[in-house]
Amino acid sequence: MVSVYQAGASQLSIYRQFKSVCRSSGHFFFFFLKKGFLFLLFQRGGTMFSAPQSSKSEFLDKARQAREERKGQKEKERAATQIQALVRKFLCRCRLQKQIRKEVDDYFQVSETGTSKRNALSIFKIARKLLFIYSLEDKMRFEKLCRAILASMEAENEPKVWYVSLALSKDLTIPWLKQIKDVLWTCCQLLKNLKPDILQDNKLITLYLTMLVTFTDTSTWRIVRGKGEALRPALTRICENIMGHLNQKGFYSVLQILLTNGLARSKPSLSKGTLTAIITLSLRPVIAAHFSENLLRSFLIHIMSVPAIVSHLNVLTPEVKTHDLLRKFILFLSREEQCSDICVCLEGSHTLCLLGNLIYLGYLNEKVLEEEANHFVKDLTDMLSYCQRYVSQKKSNLTHWHPVLGWFSQTVDYGLNESMPLVTKQLQHLWGVSVIRTLFNDVLSKKLESQEPTPPPPQPSTSQNNLPVKNLFKRAFQKSASVRNILKPVGGKRVDSAEVQKVCSICVLYQTALSTLTQIRLQILTGLTHLDDLLPKLWAFICELGPQGGLKLFMECLNNDTEESKQLLAMLMLFCDCSRHLITILDDIEVYEEQTSFKIEELITISSFLNTFVYKMIWDGILENAKGEKLELFHSVHGWLMVLYERDCRRRFTPDEHWLRKDLKPSLLFQELEKGKRRAQLLLQYIPHVIPHKNDGYDQLRRLPVNSIKGVIRVKFVNDLGVDEAGIDQDGVFKEFLEEIIKKVFNPALNLFKTTSGNERLYPSPTSYIHENHLQLFEFVGKMLGKAIYEGIVVDVPFASFFLSQVLGHHHSTFYSSIDELPSLDSEFYKNLTSIKRYDGDVGDLGLTLSYDEDVMGQLVCHELIPGGKTMPVTNENKISYIHLMAHFRMHTQIKEQTAAFIRGFRSIINPEWLHMFSTPEVQRLVSGDNAEIDLDDLKKHTVYYGGFHSSHRVIIWLWDILSSDFNSEERAMFLKFVTSCSRPPLLGFAYLKPPFSIRCVEVSDDQDTGDTLGSVLRGFFTIRKKEPGGRLPTSSTCFNLLKLPNYSKKSILRDKLRYAISMNTGFELS
Repeated sequence: MVSVYQAGASQLSIYRQFKSVCRSSGHFFFFFLKKGFLFLLFQRGGTMFSAPQSSKSEFLDKARQAREERKGQKEKERAATQIQALVRKFLCRCRLQKQIRKEVDDYFQVSETGTSKRNALSIFKIARKLLFIYSLEDKMRFEKLCRAILASMEAENEPKVWYVSLALSKDLTIPWLKQIKDVLWTCCQLLKNLKPDILQDNKLITLYLTMLVTFTDTSTWRIVRGKGEALRPALTRICENIMGHLNQKGFYSVLQILLTNGLARSKPSLSKGTLTAIITLSLRPVIAAHFSENLLRSFLIHIMSVPAIVSHLNVLTPEVKTHDLLRKFILFLSREEQCSDICVCLEGSHTLCLLGNLIYLGYLNEKVLEEEANHFVKDLTDMLSYCQRYVSQKKSNLTHWHPVLGWFSQTVDYGLNESMPLVTKQLQHLWGVSVIRTLFNDVLSKKLESQEPTPPPPQPSTSQNNLPVKNLFKRAFQKSASVRNILKPVGGKRVDSAEVQKVCSICVLYQTALSTLTQIRLQILTGLTHLDDLLPKLWAFICELGPQGGLKLFMECLNNDTEESKQLLAMLMLFCDCSRHLITILDDIEVYEEQTSFKIEELITISSFLNTFVYKMIWDGILENAKGEKLELFHSVHGWLMVLYERDCRRRFTPDEHWLRKDLKPSLLFQELEKGKRRAQLLLQYIPHVIPHKNDGYDQLRRLPVNSIKGVIRVKFVNDLGVDEAGIDQDGVFKEFLEEIIKKVFNPALNLFKTTSGNERLYPSPTSYIHENHLQLFEFVGKMLGKAIYEGIVVDVPFASFFLSQVLGHHHSTFYSSIDELPSLDSEFYKNLTSIKRYDGDVGDLGLTLSYDEDVMGQLVCHELIPGGKTMPVTNENKISYIHLMAHFRMHTQIKEQTAAFIRGFRSIINPEWLHMFSTPEVQRLVSGDNAEIDLDDLKKHTVYYGGFHSSHRVIIWLWDILSSDFNSEERAMFLKFVTSCSRPPLLGFAYLKPPFSIRCVEVSDDQDTGDTLGSVLRGFFTIRKKEPGGRLPTSSTCFNLLKLPNYSKKSILRDKLRYAISMNTGFELS
């Protein structure tokens, strides 16, 4: 049943009544209200929704749908109403905008025709309308408005025309102030999107900047002239109010964008007037606020971080006053939290730009730099340290490439890359002469003590060391003495003194620059080494810290983590890095004859200090746990040490046993090596030269385990008939086999190897490719030479030192210099190249190119040193590169494949780590034996006698007497070569000669010799001769190191026959 009631006040009572009735009668009911009527549905009993149950769900669904339809209808009605309102509003606004734009256009059209004169009030009214409806399509109208405002300010003696006169109106002051702020900020918004390199945009930039310049200062306002001067203070406050508003809106960001668009390029696109206007605008808020910290911060972040802005200012507008800004910047940044805040805001790329601008400002203001040196150094160090945190050694997913910083883990602004050369040029002033002299003034102002320079130790008379002019030494010493005398440190300095701390902080700055500006590291080192007297005086300064170069102090610093200790170690590290770089780029004439920068005596002292320092770091266990700065220090000191050691190995300047550590017992060292002690391993790895090799070094090498080809090699010769020759290989036959190979492959006539000019030392031939299998031959020769060294067999093969350096892998070292090794290839060519380095005129006049012309088997071949080199002239700017490229080509590129094959074979036998302990001259001694005088006593002691000879036999006594008394050193070397095929004794003495040196008494010629018999031995022992052997010569079997000596009757016969026999064994002719 359904009942319907009019909804009203009584519906609650009706509801209650039905509820009571239904409950008492067991009926169910349901009600709903619609359009003012109450609908009640009820059913008797309990069957209203039970049968069927779905009728309830359908009913509810229909009710819900009805509600949603009603709601949707209402939403549509409301949306339609809103759309209609918006459309009406839009159309109304469009009509209004169209009307206003027409009024604005009519106003400017009438003004342009000149039919009426614009006054300030009319401009104000039309500007208010334009600003009310302003959008991007109104840029042309806004441009006309700006021109109208500026034109009004130029009117002569017409106050009502001056736009600024409205500021004095009581009713219009505040509206006018709001309007000019809006106009000027609109100018700023437009400036952000303009490109200075586009002509039309450039004109607009000038217009809007003129607006900003005009209304941020009263200096151009005609209203304050004459009687209006009294108005200046009030109007100045209005200008300050305008600038404050612009600063709050982001005025400096606008100027930064404009400057970056115009200057962050190789060639600036901002004119002198534009740049002057921008800088004037940027300075006005700072000056008005009396250089407040907030505005100084904004100026540093937005203006001073623009790439190379100071350089551009110095070139285009040098007359702009700096208001002592450098001092204010330095003092502001000297507070660590403020400097950190600036760096965090700028990040890496822009911090680098700020750094460059500050450095160039310091270069331009030498007086301020000198007065504020301590703060200046601290500021730069802090900024570089911030950048250093994000400098990475290698590429990763988190790094970006930066042309100055290398791999950098902060976001890189690639838009600045075009201006990076200019930024780098600014940074270079930090290591320029002017700034270095200012910062290192305390060091460079030291007075020099007069002392006569001492010539370097005499050198062996070889073509490498001889100079074409006899008096070159004398001339070089005179020149060196005139440049500087040896500086002897006098007195001592306290570590905590202001002078020491200042010098240390400066060294920390440059050391931080070296580790941060990774891509221009070489430029920094070159700049720091430009002054000849800086490094020697810095060394003298270090020496004043204590005995032996302050060695004790520096060792104590290694065990302390104080800031003071770190600064002292940074000073030592900078000295080592710079000195190593200097010695690496100096040639032999500059080091030994001219003694540029360092005297020979100073190099000896420095090398002694470095040797001790590195030794103590290793032996005292400091290196084992070193990491970070300490590890970098070790590599720096060790690098400088090894450069000096390698230079000394190539051309001696230190006294005998200079490099040895007398307090190091080799027996203890090798005991620790056997136990696997880390310090012993590190010592052998880094400074093996402190160990006297003649005691244990080589012996350790030869006792290392063997495998494969390192095992015993048995050799059997086959004669011309194809029959095996008789003979038992007890090391001797293999030695003969090895000698036969060496005799052939190292013969220059084969063209596998060539000899250097002058001292005729061997190196791979660049034209060895005429042999089809030349690379396989080189690999085989490398294996055979490695086997000879491994077995202790000395062979008389003199290699060029540059080739041995490559075998040892020295050419991969960062300290290696091709030009230093060039004299070992061609001393004349080296002198010609270095003469280009010293050429005072224009090298371009010599007509050289970056190429090398060579006569190859009758044909002229041009080798380009770099791609396109034959068309690139050699100039004063690239002559140093040309010299190094040429040296590298001659010693590496030309024989690259041959050398690689030889090394591959050699290292298959000899582990490179085994040879790490030896220098180049020492490896030559491993190959060819000791170049010392033959020790006859040692030879006698280790000689074996056969055929009846013994140590007391008269022929043997005569032989030793002849060798010691009648033969000179050259003849004794010839004698040794006659018997062993090598003119030099074994490295460790004749005890290590394999097979041992032997002398045998023979009665017949070699072709009749069948060996020792009982009769021959007895006859030899008792000096019983079948017949006088005076007609026979001594012979030898070099494969067995055996001298076959007839039983001569007279000493004179023995002397003459022996001398004749050994003199026949010359060149590559082996017995």
